[in-house]
Amino acid sequence: MKTLLVCKSVSHGNTRRIADTIGQVLDARVVDPSEIAPTDLTDYNLVGFGSGIYYMNFHPDLRRFIAALPPRPHGKAFHFRTSGTPEPPMLRYATTLSRRLEQKGFQVLDTFDCRGHDTWLPLRLIGGISKGHPDATDISAASAFATALRTRVTTTP
Repeated sequence: MKTLLVCKSVSHGNTRRIADTIGQVLDARVVDPSEIAPTDLTDYNLVGFGSGIYYMNFHPDLRRFIAALPPRPHGKAFHFRTSGTPEPPMLRYATTLSRRLEQKGFQVLDTFDCRGHDTWLPLRLIGGISKGHPDATDISAASAFATALRTRVTTTP
């Protein structure tokens, strides 16, 4: 199984830590969206897309990368994110990203979310929220997620 993770991690490296953990389990290469062309995904059986959450959405660079993907059958995908707070019920950015990937021709298998240290402007004044995350429990959960995902991909057509 050939796997690639397209990850945009900016502020504290939270999402990159999760990507590296998932990448180890899946034996996947981790790249920034600027390091690969949207047309270069054809050789991969599984592609993961991830970023921190910025202003209640995935990073704009990751969204632009996905928008530039040619609409055709791409295979299987998943996405992951880190954020200071859980996704608000009225703003379903994870569902929106899944739909965009499906419109581009991916079969979205699953998503992973965990807390990440967030120092967005007003929160910076108090040192941020979700300090210390992702922690050992989050890293373990990411590893378990990737293990289950690998099993699903290798046992389903």
